[in-house]
Amino acid sequence: MRHAMALIVAAGIAATAACGDSSPSSPSAGSGTLNVRLTDAPFDDARAVLVTFSEVSAHLADAAENSWSTLPFADGGSTRTCDLKKLQDAREDVLGVGQLTAGHYTQIRLTVASARLYFDAASAAGPACAPAIAAPAGSNATVEVSSGQLRLNRQFTIPEGGATTMLLDFDGGASIHETGNGRFRMTPVIAVVSVQ
Repeated sequence: MRHAMALIVAAGIAATAACGDSSPSSPSAGSGTLNVRLTDAPFDDARAVLVTFSEVSAHLADAAENSWSTLPFADGGSTRTCDLKKLQDAREDVLGVGQLTAGHYTQIRLTVASARLYFDAASAAGPACAPAIAAPAGSNATVEVSSGQLRLNRQFTIPEGGATTMLLDFDGGASIHETGNGRFRMTPVIAVVSVQ
């Protein structure tokens, strides 16, 4: 009896140790990597166009209606700000990247939290997208975001143990309109350029 109990305890310790070996950064079984990148044809009348995203998520096919998985922002921030002016001329930067359940997806959902135009100075040297970007000096204007949530109906597959990269084009010129008296409104126009 004591021998049997010792075996059960030893098995429990081994199982616990095995669970503790998994690293959060390593791919889990049944998952793959999704990398969402952003490029832009920007709004011409400003020197910096800072757009802050509060969420990027993907919908798994053949799952419940609320089966949206949130994709972590690159660099681990709770939001991610991109200067659309730095994303022109075929330049691109990472919006979100991380592990999601492997399988077939039907949609990407983006939530734009805020946007602001800067007319006198460009943003400081550095990446186009970051957890935060310092506001340039000079005159600026808040952009009213009329519909901050956008769903892109594009099917794609994340292979188990593999990676999928999606490139999105945020068309700043088509998204931002002056409404008069120095006021601006944004209805985000974003297209899927490629999925690889």
